[in-house]
Amino acid sequence: MSTTENILPPIESGKPRAFDTIVLGGLTVGVLDFIDASTFFPLYYGISVQRVWHGVAAGLLGPEAARAGGWNTALLGIFLHFVVAFGVATVYFLISRNIPWLIRHPIISGLVYGVLANFVMQYVVIPLSAIGATSPFSFWPFVNSVVGHALLVGLPVALIAAWSAKKVD
Repeated sequence: MSTTENILPPIESGKPRAFDTIVLGGLTVGVLDFIDASTFFPLYYGISVQRVWHGVAAGLLGPEAARAGGWNTALLGIFLHFVVAFGVATVYFLISRNIPWLIRHPIISGLVYGVLANFVMQYVVIPLSAIGATSPFSFWPFVNSVVGHALLVGLPVALIAAWSAKKVD
């Protein structure tokens, strides 16, 4: 038994609830990841918060059109960010309904799920979007992306799913 399991025993519970996991989980991870992106990228790259969200809108519109749209396309980027957050929460909900281990061990499963979600975004979704290729490797953005998605995306949605599974009406 690992140290984590000694500190936090497995959660004995039923199945996670859709509303709690998808809506509360999606909102939670959307807000946490929004704060991370709106803080890290302006500090690291010296860009505006608006430019961060142009980057997300570029996945749909392409980089030039996203930048040309000002705050309208930045708001589109924020909207798309939350669509993805709800999608990430929905996928976790669907998987955790069929794999009870994920609900019994939300810390490890959430951290792993967050890292996997990050790699899917970086190496599948972005290359298939209007952005095309991923950015060249840069160490600190990579660390922020992996750690941020583990702690601010995967972990919260897994904890919310586990909480909702043991919730009594």
